[in-house]
Amino acid sequence: MVYSKRQLIVFGGFHESTRDYVYYNDVYTFNLDSFTWTKISPSGTGPSPRSGCQLTTTQDGSIVIYGGYSKLRVKKDVDKGTVHTDMFLLKLEGAEKWTWSRLNPSGVKPTPRTGFSMVVGSNNRSVLFGGVYDEEEEETIEGDFYNDLYFHDQGKNRWFSAQIKGYRSNRKKRRRGDKTVEAELIEARVQSPAEPIEVIKDIVAEDGTVMTIKQVIPSQGTPASDEDSSEEEEEELEAAGPQVEPCPRSSTLMAIKQGILYLYGGMFEVGDRQFTLNDLYSLDLQKMEEWKVLVEMDPKTQEWLGESDSEGEQSAEEREEEEDVDDDDEEESEEEEDDDIDEEQHPPVEPHEKYSDYLPRTEQHWIQLARENMGSEAKEKKVLKVAHAMAKTFYEFRDK
Repeated sequence: MVYSKRQLIVFGGFHESTRDYVYYNDVYTFNLDSFTWTKISPSGTGPSPRSGCQLTTTQDGSIVIYGGYSKLRVKKDVDKGTVHTDMFLLKLEGAEKWTWSRLNPSGVKPTPRTGFSMVVGSNNRSVLFGGVYDEEEEETIEGDFYNDLYFHDQGKNRWFSAQIKGYRSNRKKRRRGDKTVEAELIEARVQSPAEPIEVIKDIVAEDGTVMTIKQVIPSQGTPASDEDSSEEEEEELEAAGPQVEPCPRSSTLMAIKQGILYLYGGMFEVGDRQFTLNDLYSLDLQKMEEWKVLVEMDPKTQEWLGESDSEGEQSAEEREEEEDVDDDDEEESEEEEDDDIDEEQHPPVEPHEKYSDYLPRTEQHWIQLARENMGSEAKEKKVLKVAHAMAKTFYEFRDK
């Protein structure tokens, strides 16, 4: 849904029941003066039925619709999902005549994805962030999450990737034959070009499940050539340190105020665990220098949203009654459980034992524990990663 000219425009969506599902490509308007709904039938060829698409407005009040997702039943109990990457324009011509037209933007287009976020910025540009692309393999789904940023220039109908400039060092210039600190830096980069910086952060849930956030940050600057070194002045260097940025995610909330993009929360998946995020960032879209962290992500507030089971069908009163009983039992046995988990269930850390020695000695124990938590269908690589993270968490806790 999007706002345009005293109206709310609603497009598409889907409805799913236990027996079937249906996707829509209809359009409704809600008049903010008369408070009435109207279904419209634009002329021309519009988008196919879908959900999860994003709507933005243009300067003349037209509606741009991009992307989305839909699935189609190809045979009994077999569905085929489609990630849409097409773009359409819904335009009001005259008083009540709406028309569809397809847009074919040029430039560097976003890779296929769903769950991305879009918002209209200044200079007649829309901003797209993040999302996820799911690769379906028989009964499993592997999702690749993104944290990249794209602009769509509505006037030129062109996509381009947004680049964060990063912190700038103090401007230094050198003339031919002038050996300054900057010249030494350039020579060092010629001899050993900087490699991309890989930043990996692990967040361990209470049950040992690990949410791994991996970011590959390209090195700032490129090796200087002989031709570059012979120029009268050198361009200022970019700082080589890693830049702060939101981790890959989908379903992020975004808003723009006075040229500042605000980005809040979202969702990230690890195996069958779904984590909700609560961090808040800002980015000056004019300077494009750096992401600023306004509220850091708190691992303690991560929430796992699992599949519903028979207990999920209980009434709220029944759940409250059970929770009251469970709370009483937990208070009585909490101290005993803590002691059991630390000493009896896991191999203890020997006095003055290093982690590099502890892990090989106890690795099989942690692999077995990870396998029990993740299930028999989990891939060996993920089980090993979770096992090592659990071992490290236990080691560091006991070491303190």
